[in-house]
Amino acid sequence: MSTPLKFYQVGSFAVGNRLVDEESLSEQSRPGRTNSLTSGHRACQGCGEALGARYALDAAMAATDGKIVAVNATGCLEVFSTPYPETSWRLPWLHSLFGNASAVATGVAAALRAQGKEDIRVIAQGGDGGTVDIGFGPLSGMFERNDDVLYICYDNEAYMNTGVQRSGATPPAARTNTTHAVGANPGASFTQGKNLPVIAMAHGIPYVATATVADLHDLEAKVKKAMTFRGARYLHILVPCPLGWGSRSEETIQLARMAAESGLFPVFEAEYGEVTVVKKIRRLVKVVDYLKPQKRFAHLFGANGRPDLLEAIQGIADRNIAKYQLTDENTQEVARG
Repeated sequence: MSTPLKFYQVGSFAVGNRLVDEESLSEQSRPGRTNSLTSGHRACQGCGEALGARYALDAAMAATDGKIVAVNATGCLEVFSTPYPETSWRLPWLHSLFGNASAVATGVAAALRAQGKEDIRVIAQGGDGGTVDIGFGPLSGMFERNDDVLYICYDNEAYMNTGVQRSGATPPAARTNTTHAVGANPGASFTQGKNLPVIAMAHGIPYVATATVADLHDLEAKVKKAMTFRGARYLHILVPCPLGWGSRSEETIQLARMAAESGLFPVFEAEYGEVTVVKKIRRLVKVVDYLKPQKRFAHLFGANGRPDLLEAIQGIADRNIAKYQLTDENTQEVARG
């Protein structure tokens, strides 16, 4: 977990992040950063996954002196970054099938080890569909064997690349093209889904963490910390999708922040199955204020809305807050219009 930085308005166009000491700079503010995922890709405007991938891979490159091999599952990230014969990746990068990125990465790590190249590290990455659902078995095997791979899940909470279908990470009551907003229980079911960070912790692997694209310093610090461990590691990053969520492109960072500050997306670190650090909520927001800007939850509001389902989702957030102790005496409650 990173040390929080406070930025102040200086009455100019100066960027606060560039006024801190050298060691506190984010990798993204350094002119010499790798730019692992460079310009020219075809992600949608406001794509959280494009941000998350660049942030994470640049931090990993900095932590390993550029000695990284990335294995990418099929999905949005692969499709928008590598339209044949072009690529936006500026590091050794392999495309695997939808569900076997962790298995391929395990093989890459084994091959490097056989060649005595243990200084070259391996990262596997995929969306929630390729991680929580299709790739769940190989990923569990990677955890069980404690293979020396960092797996990063970019969670936009549905199969966005194939038409916004429900995944095991889709939140309850969310409308997708396979969970329509009709009937007594509109949207995704409250009884389905998987909490992958908790499942990863249950394997007892060296390092598990969650992060969002709204807190760059925290995300980068967790990637760098993950690279100090050997063995299986898992990083779960929330990356809002304007297309699938029905939100405005300029709201991506705000929604990621509100997901964490409402308690719906706990931000924490764990080592060997035990939570070690929790990021406290600074300004507690209500779940309804987080859901309202997203059209995938529009059926919960208005004259024919479902206050009972909104209350149930708030209950999920409240249980997360209690379980992970996300609030303290410094937490402020924010009333939003």
